[in-house]
Amino acid sequence: MGVGAALRTQGAEDGLSNRNFEALSRYIYDYSGIKMPITKLTMLEGRLRRRLRATGIASFNDYCDYLFKHGGIEKEAIFLIDAVTTNKTDFFREPKHFEYMAATGLPEMVAAGHKRLRLWSAACSIGAEPYTMAMVMQDFVDASSGLDYRILATDLSTEVLAAARRGVYPRDMIQPVPAEMQRRYVMVSRHAGRGEVRIHPRLRSTIGFARMNLMDSVYKVGDPMHMIFCRNVLIYFDKPTQAKVLSRLCDCLVPGGFLYVGHSETVTGISLPVRQVANTVFKKI
Repeated sequence: MGVGAALRTQGAEDGLSNRNFEALSRYIYDYSGIKMPITKLTMLEGRLRRRLRATGIASFNDYCDYLFKHGGIEKEAIFLIDAVTTNKTDFFREPKHFEYMAATGLPEMVAAGHKRLRLWSAACSIGAEPYTMAMVMQDFVDASSGLDYRILATDLSTEVLAAARRGVYPRDMIQPVPAEMQRRYVMVSRHAGRGEVRIHPRLRSTIGFARMNLMDSVYKVGDPMHMIFCRNVLIYFDKPTQAKVLSRLCDCLVPGGFLYVGHSETVTGISLPVRQVANTVFKKI
């Protein structure tokens, strides 16, 4: 079906009208920076149908009236954004980043005299990324006396943050984790039939989870970070939004700190106080 055929007539009860789709996509962009082209209309309908059932609202027209005419948007914003965000994640996703972190990034931080490292997973989804960071970090700490660390993990979605805090995953999801790390950092359920594992409390205690919107004008993360992972989220932003987000992330880095972006992402054409040190790895000047 072409884009033109996907457009809805105003007032249709079985789907989003063009006017309502435009209002929703504009709000989603302003709130989260996520672009929703008309090709995403069917996806947005499918996800919002679940929200209509949860609220008891009969139609998309009534839902949009509730949001934009009757003041419901403030209350509903978190649920709306949860419905439209994509949360693809894996343990040791893009493993070259973690290899660089262990072999080069962390030794350079130690050589520069840093004793307590702060790391940030800036789009943590259900937690696979910050827990992977913690595994790499803990292995390094165990081999390096006098080093401490904390990890901040943030996301826009409250739903995925709740899952991340639990640290419980299907057993097959941890297959990318090296066997020795599985032995040290992953607990298998006593109920064999459940097929679940949980991240060890030793690691969970090193991570603080919080909701954060990368559209905020200032990132309130406390002291500067030594490493920031912001991977596979910039692709959802247009170039001006990418530039703003990357600039704010760099503001949160210590001099010599590292920024990791996704392998499909680029900072080309954006003026930032960094130099590239590896594939999609940048060091603050």
